[in-house]
Amino acid sequence: MTMTKEHEDSVEPEARKLRRELFGEELLDQLMASVGERGVALTGEGGFLPEMIKAVLERGLQAELTEHLGYDKGDRAGHGSGNSRNGTSPKTVATEVGDLRLDQPRDRNSTFASALIPKGARRLGGLDEIIISLYAGGMTIRDIQHHLESTLGTELSHETISKITDAVADEVLTWQNRPLESFYPVIYLDALVVKIRDGAHVTNRHAHIAVGVDPDGVKHVLGIWVQANEGAKFWASVCAQLANRGVKDVLIVCCDGLTGFPEAIEATWPLAAVQTCVVHLIRASMRFVSYTDRKPVAAALKPIYTAANEDAALMAFTAFADSTWGKKYPAAVATWENAWDRFIPFLAFGPALRKVIYTTNSIESLNYQLRKVIKNRGHFPNDAAAVKLLWLAIRNIEDKRARERAKEAGVPKGKRKAPGKLVEGATIQGWKAALGELALVYPDRMNQYL
Repeated sequence: MTMTKEHEDSVEPEARKLRRELFGEELLDQLMASVGERGVALTGEGGFLPEMIKAVLERGLQAELTEHLGYDKGDRAGHGSGNSRNGTSPKTVATEVGDLRLDQPRDRNSTFASALIPKGARRLGGLDEIIISLYAGGMTIRDIQHHLESTLGTELSHETISKITDAVADEVLTWQNRPLESFYPVIYLDALVVKIRDGAHVTNRHAHIAVGVDPDGVKHVLGIWVQANEGAKFWASVCAQLANRGVKDVLIVCCDGLTGFPEAIEATWPLAAVQTCVVHLIRASMRFVSYTDRKPVAAALKPIYTAANEDAALMAFTAFADSTWGKKYPAAVATWENAWDRFIPFLAFGPALRKVIYTTNSIESLNYQLRKVIKNRGHFPNDAAAVKLLWLAIRNIEDKRARERAKEAGVPKGKRKAPGKLVEGATIQGWKAALGELALVYPDRMNQYL
């Protein structure tokens, strides 16, 4: 199904309508043909589009000066006005289509200030957004320099590009300290490895991302923290930040086995259950299993985490430990033994809630996208730079998906191909059933927030 012409016109941007009115398709075809015949580039130095934009901007500057002076160029009304035109001065600005060398008009009293090209401006319309988008996509500052120069003919210094990307630091800080909801039934926590320069060395650190599920089943990225040191001290600071930002109660925190994290959770929210991610637990035990044995071992482990209750799970685990596979891979058995206390909360819940907390996939799908962004980055100069890139990447991914969905407005649901929200604002599948089970398990705590 395609949109009707009337519907297309109703959603057409005003700028496109104006272009159609002033430049018809036939005129544009003639224009492009002439550009091609003369061997003129569209963008970059000597390109046609820079010349067009230059002409429009200079016209706009002259119009601004006329409005400032109060009379047209050559008008005798300007005689004795106390101010007049005073030629032009050269100014170079960087744009999305290349560097533009403009003739900026001046007035004799030096009181003219352009709104179109503000004083001191060296970049115009959208170039900063392009640079931030490239940075969020994983390109280094050096990569961005080369890309702008080769595609747009625009040369920007390393310091300039760095300042543009650093300009979002305040936004990141505001986001990282924004107030949060008082209650999240479920919080997921997962991590990905980032390389951080530490003096003369580059070290691997874990960037932890927390995603909270609100009572409506909507997911929210609560924060990003780079773990500078191991243990309870770091996790105590993370939990304290969340509590100070308004989080008063959490029912279940689903995470991988993290040293000091369960203790920090229990100290901050004493009634919260810390649940080891079952998928992480399976993967951890599989590290000790040879590739050829993985399928049968995985099948032998399944009765443990699909058991109806803790007693049944313990029987299944004992049977696995006493089996041929358990004796062949004692390290896999030990992995489950060591995580048992953090695994068994999962067994107290019904099937709908088990699906929700079975895995931290809500973050793992996000981390998969983020790993693609950081894989070619090398290392970061500090923790703040890593957090900045991850925040920008999340925003960039969500914005891109939103644009793709907007293009399919009016298309029947069954024929839409645009991806849904990755994390922020997405709704947990099957949440209503899981919420019902939570209300049965935690009636007093749930009712006050519903």
